[in-house]
Amino acid sequence: MRRRSPAILITAVLFTVAACGPPNPAGTERPGTAASASGSKYGFAPAPQEDGKLVVWVDSTRLDAAKAYQAAHPGAQLDIVTYDGNANGSNSLKTKVQLFNRAGEGWPDVVFTTDNNTASWASQGSGAFVAPLDKGLIDRNTLSGFAKGALDVCTVDGTVYCLRNDLAQVVLWYNKKLLDEFGYEVPATWEEYQALGERVAAEHPGYLVGTAGDAWAPEIYMWGAQCPANQVTAAKAITVKATDPACVRAAKLIDKLVANKTMSLLPLFGPDFAKNQGDKVLMLPGPAWYGGAVFQGALKTPKGTLAVGDALHWADQSPPVTGNVGGGAWWVSRHSARLEAARDFVTWVTTADAYQVDKSPGYPAYSPAAAKWIAKQQDSGYYAGDIAAPITAAADQVWPGWGSPEFSQEAVWAKTVIPAQTAGKTVESLLPEWQTAIEQQAQVLGYQVAG
Repeated sequence: MRRRSPAILITAVLFTVAACGPPNPAGTERPGTAASASGSKYGFAPAPQEDGKLVVWVDSTRLDAAKAYQAAHPGAQLDIVTYDGNANGSNSLKTKVQLFNRAGEGWPDVVFTTDNNTASWASQGSGAFVAPLDKGLIDRNTLSGFAKGALDVCTVDGTVYCLRNDLAQVVLWYNKKLLDEFGYEVPATWEEYQALGERVAAEHPGYLVGTAGDAWAPEIYMWGAQCPANQVTAAKAITVKATDPACVRAAKLIDKLVANKTMSLLPLFGPDFAKNQGDKVLMLPGPAWYGGAVFQGALKTPKGTLAVGDALHWADQSPPVTGNVGGGAWWVSRHSARLEAARDFVTWVTTADAYQVDKSPGYPAYSPAAAKWIAKQQDSGYYAGDIAAPITAAADQVWPGWGSPEFSQEAVWAKTVIPAQTAGKTVESLLPEWQTAIEQQAQVLGYQVAG
């Protein structure tokens, strides 16, 4: 789960890891690289296998996963390293891997990322870092247990490179107590949502129906609108149509609600939102992890207040779709000298109830665990009404047309749109600039861009 709390903003630490082997001489390929011949039981040529500590990189939130594995496997030798999880487009993992590739050593055996973009760069070329998982390393029965589409974001040319930790499907969170008090119905479509926002502005000024001040705003509103600004069509090809009518209507919705002050431009986890607007939240479209991270964590919403509605969709969408904000992934290094241990670790942390049901803060990507996790949340007594049905339904409604390129769309939005929007410009007026920024970022990384 992509935790947008201050915890994920911790800077990278403890990057000193055990070496995985000597540097490769110039003109040769180290065993396990993409250029090596495969033919092994793993689907690639592995590094020489040996005993030793399994080096695992996690963000601060997934530290519990590594600790839970250690508790369940007291004999396992782990070297647990904390880093920023590649959060918010930091590219810290890519930077480190490039250094390790040049040195010919230093790669971790297993790594967690809060984003799902790693396969786009780490599975390609002679500097490939991540191992294919569906060529023999991970059991087919395990792979088939993940939710529909959960592994698509890390599948390149038909090969799966990650195990998703959690899903982050967007649903509608709302304050049931306030909604009932104001006499409002829960909206089912974005059109109804906008109309309700206009009523709130007139009848209950100061209350909020959404936020647009965070870098992941396009993953809620643009992704859910089927905006074709981020369609990855091949390993190095992307189609960008940020001024498409689907993008325009999502932009108009944001602009309308920002203008009438029912949509906040403050960052959700910034110091001012909870203090100044936290008690004025009527509704928030947002991912499955908002329940714990935002409402229970940042906003301290009282028990019995928060409810969940079905994912909003545009009235003419058939079938209805929604967006997705994060949902992290586990990766195995193809350079690992401890592949069996790495396989056991990533399989356990993504499927075992002892972590995914008992400790995970987000909706598990592994379906058997997800059913138990959502039941546990429902039985906690914190939520008002049924949360299982809308969250479970939304897991199958994430639009597949929003890709996972080598670069972070959030970083592009944060640099291009948010400052101008804060200065008073409309998102609709900024769509051409957003288009250009995406194209330029893609071209810098060698993408073939179509518009």
